[in-house]
Amino acid sequence: MTITSLKQSLVFDNQEYIVHNIQKLQENNLAVIDTMPFSARVLIENLARHMDGKIIQWSHVLNAAGFYESCKTSSELVAFHPARVLMQDFTGVPAVVDFAAMRDAVQRAGLDPKKINPLVPVDLVIDHSIQVDHFREKNAFFLNAQKEYKRNKERYQLLKWAQKSFDNFRVVPPESGICHQVNLEYLASVIATKQTPQGLQAFPDTLVGTDSHTTMINALGVLGWGVGGIEAEAVMLGQPYYMNLPQIVGVNFVGKPQKHITSTDIALYVTNILREENVVEKIVEYTGEGLKNLTLTDRATISNMSPEYGATSGFFPVDEHTLDYLNQTNRSDTAARVESYCRACNMFNTHDKEIKFSKKIDVDLSRIEISVAGPSRPQDRVPLSDVKQKTTAIFDLGNRKNIQINPKKEPLALTNGSVVIAAITSCTNTSNPYSMIGAGLAARKAVQKGLSIPWYVKTSLSPGSRVVLDYLKGSGLMDDFEALGFNNTGFGCMTCIGNSGPLDPFIEESIKKNNLDVMSVLSGNRNFEARIHQDVTGNFLMSPILVVIYAIAGKIDIDFESDPLGTSKNGKPVFMKDIWPEAEKINHFVETYVQQKFYKEQYSQIFTGDKLWQELEVKESTTFDFDENSTYIRNPPFFTDFCVTANDLTDIKNARPLLILSDSVTTDHISPAGAIPVDYPAGKYLTDNDVKPWDFNSYGSRRGNHEVMMRGTFANIRIKNQLVSDTGGITLKFPEKEQQYVFDASQKYMEEKTDLLVFGGSEYGTGSSRDWAAKGTSLLGVKAVITTSFERIHRSNLVGMGVLPLVFKDGESFDTLGLSPDDTFEIKGLNQIKPDGLLTVTAKNEDKKTSFQVIVKLNTDIEIEYIKNGGILHYVLRRMINS
Repeated sequence: MTITSLKQSLVFDNQEYIVHNIQKLQENNLAVIDTMPFSARVLIENLARHMDGKIIQWSHVLNAAGFYESCKTSSELVAFHPARVLMQDFTGVPAVVDFAAMRDAVQRAGLDPKKINPLVPVDLVIDHSIQVDHFREKNAFFLNAQKEYKRNKERYQLLKWAQKSFDNFRVVPPESGICHQVNLEYLASVIATKQTPQGLQAFPDTLVGTDSHTTMINALGVLGWGVGGIEAEAVMLGQPYYMNLPQIVGVNFVGKPQKHITSTDIALYVTNILREENVVEKIVEYTGEGLKNLTLTDRATISNMSPEYGATSGFFPVDEHTLDYLNQTNRSDTAARVESYCRACNMFNTHDKEIKFSKKIDVDLSRIEISVAGPSRPQDRVPLSDVKQKTTAIFDLGNRKNIQINPKKEPLALTNGSVVIAAITSCTNTSNPYSMIGAGLAARKAVQKGLSIPWYVKTSLSPGSRVVLDYLKGSGLMDDFEALGFNNTGFGCMTCIGNSGPLDPFIEESIKKNNLDVMSVLSGNRNFEARIHQDVTGNFLMSPILVVIYAIAGKIDIDFESDPLGTSKNGKPVFMKDIWPEAEKINHFVETYVQQKFYKEQYSQIFTGDKLWQELEVKESTTFDFDENSTYIRNPPFFTDFCVTANDLTDIKNARPLLILSDSVTTDHISPAGAIPVDYPAGKYLTDNDVKPWDFNSYGSRRGNHEVMMRGTFANIRIKNQLVSDTGGITLKFPEKEQQYVFDASQKYMEEKTDLLVFGGSEYGTGSSRDWAAKGTSLLGVKAVITTSFERIHRSNLVGMGVLPLVFKDGESFDTLGLSPDDTFEIKGLNQIKPDGLLTVTAKNEDKKTSFQVIVKLNTDIEIEYIKNGGILHYVLRRMINS
C-alpha cells in the first residue's frame, strides 16, 4: 500500500471532493483507527496529504499511526502543515513589520521583494488595542473607539497597507470582536476545501495562531494552537511547523454538572488538575459520556484555557454538538459538509468507542463546585466557600481594615481587599451565551431589589463579538447591565489583557499613598501579577455571574452564605442566593434570544469595518515606507547586517548574569503589555521623543517599535530579580555592582562586548505567546537562558530568535549549585550542539570555580539550524535567497 491508496473521491453537497481517508489504514490492517485519539487522526491525515517523498515520506505516516496506536512515550520529528494562520494586532503588527523588513532585505539582495508573501491564508483580527477609558456611560463604547483610533492610527495604517500589499492576508477591522470568538463563530470551517490541479480537495481545518488562546477553536474539532510570532511568520512563508509528535492525554468526563455550575467553574477545575498532571507539550483530548452534557460553548471555555493548564491543545472531537453549533451560527452548509466528511473518514465522535491514550484522567463533572482562581495564577483554584478565609490570610485583611477612604460618605469605603475593577471580559466566557445571559439575569434581579455597585468599582462589559450585544439587547438584559453600571465598553480583549485603562486618579493616589492591597475580578483567563492593572495586587478569575456579584459586594473577603451583598429597597438584607439566576430561566432565554439571524447579519459585513476604518488612507506599495520619526512603527534591526551565509556559533565566554529569576516567571514579567511608566527606560525614550505621558498608550500597542520594546524587556514593575532587593526592571551591573535599569545595564555590557545570560526557575515563560519576550531578550544581548523548565511557546520563541534555551539537570538550580551573582560563565562546544544534548558550564570568580552540565533544550535538528542561523527568519530568508 502507498500514499495514493489513501486518496479517494467522495461526493457530498452535490460536489465531488478528493480526500485522504486514513480509515483505509485500518481497512488494510496497517493501523487501528477506531481506538486512536481523534486529534491523532487529524495529524496523520495532515502528514498523508502533504507527503512529497522528501520532507514527508510514507514511512512518516506509518510511524505516526504506529506511535498513536501503541501510545509510545517518544516520537520522531514530523512536519505539520497548518491550513491557515490566525493573528491579533499586538502580535500581528510585529509580524507585518518583520515581513516589511524582510522585503527590504530581499530587495537589497537584488531580488524581487514580492518573494516575501504569505503562502497560506492569514486572518488578522484587530482586538488588542481598545482600552477601558470610559465606563458607566451610555456612549462609553463610542468614546473608547475614538480614542483607540487616535492612539493607533499609524499601526492601523500599517495593517491596512499589509492587507492591500500582501496576498492571502485578510484584516478584520477594530470593533468587530475578539479573534478567537470570531474564529469560533465564523472563520473556522472545520472541514476546509481547496482547489488543486487534481480537483477540489476536502480536509480538516487546522491552524496556528500568534495568540496562545488560539486553542479555543479546538472546541469545534479544529486542531490548532498558539505559536510564537516568529514561528507563525515561517509558516506564512510556506515552511512547515516542525515538532515531535505530541503525546495525547485523555480527560474522561463522566457525570453531569450541577445546575448552578458554569463552564468557568469546569475550566478552572480542569486547569487546576492538569497543571498538577504536567501536560506541557502534550495534547489533551476530551472523551467520555460526560461530553454529551457540555455544549459547544462550554467546551470553548475549557479549550480556551489550554495554555493555563500547559497543554499544546485541549481538543474536542466533532460530534452532534459541533453540528448543532454550526447550524446555530448560520453555517448549515458547513455543518452538512462536516458531517459527511467526518463520518466517511472516521473522524466523527459517536461516543461508543474506547479510545487509547498515553494516559487517561477521570473528571466527574457532578463533583465540581463554584470557584474562582487567584490571586495571581489561573491554576490556583479556590472554592467560593473558601475565598474569604483564603484572601484574609493571604493579604492579612483581618488586621488591615483600619484604613477607610470614603470622600463621598457612601455605604462602603475603599480599603484593603476592596474590588476596584470588575470586568465581564474575554472570549473565554463572553463566547458562552449561558454565562452572559446568566450574568444579565443576575443584574436584573439586583436592580429589581435596589442593589448598586460601590463608587470605587470600575465596571466594564466587553463582548467578544457583536452577536453578544444583539442577544443581550433583544432579551432586554442590556438595560439591566447598564442600570447596574456594566455598560458596553467595546468589542475587544480589554481588561483581560491589561487594557483596563486608568482608575480614578483619587483612587490610584489613595492606593499608593496608603499602600492598599486592592483587587480585580474578571471573567478572563489570566491573572498574573500587574497584568490587569499595575496598582491592583490580587486578580481573581471567575464566571460573569460572579463578576456581577462581587462588583455589588465591592470586596473580595465576603462569605456569601452569611454576609449580605447589600440592602434591598425595603431595608432587608439581600444575599447571593437571592439574585443567583435559575438554570431553567437561563436556558429559556438562551433558546429564545440567541438567534441565527444575529450571526448572519454581523458576519456578512465582518471585513467592512466602521466609518473610522474606511476613512483610513493608505497607499499601495511593494515595500513599506518606514518613518524614522515614528514612535509606533520602526524598521527593526533584525536584518540590518544580514549576511547570505550563516557564521559558525561561537562559545560563550566571560558572560555575566543579567537577571537571576525564580519560578513561574511569565511573559508578562519579561515583556509587559500594559501601561508604560514615565520613569522607566521606555517612558524616558518616549518623553525624549516629545510624546506626552498621556499619549504613551501601552507596551502592547508599541510592539512595532523595537526601541520601546527592548527598553520594556524585563521591565514589569513586579518582576523580582534576585540580584537586587527591589522589584521592577532593575539589575546589578558587574563588576561595579552598580544598580541600574536592566536595559541600561545591557547597553553597557554590549559596549564592553560582554556576553549575557538569564537564569530562571520552573515554568519560565508561562503565559502569552508574546514574541517580544524573546525578541527583547535577544536585542538585550542575551546569548542563553538557563532554567529549571520552560513553557512550550516561549522556549520556541527563544529558539526562533537565536537565543539558546538550556535546562539544569534534575535537582539542580542556580542556588543548589552554589553559584554566585558575581560569577562569570563560560559555555564551550556550541557549534556541536545536539537536541537534548549536554553542555558544560563553568562558573568562576576570585574565590572558586564550579562546573556543571546543562541540557540543550532543542527538540529537533531543524531547531539546531535555527540557532546556527541566528533565528528562524534568518534561516528562511537565507534559503529563499540562496535557492
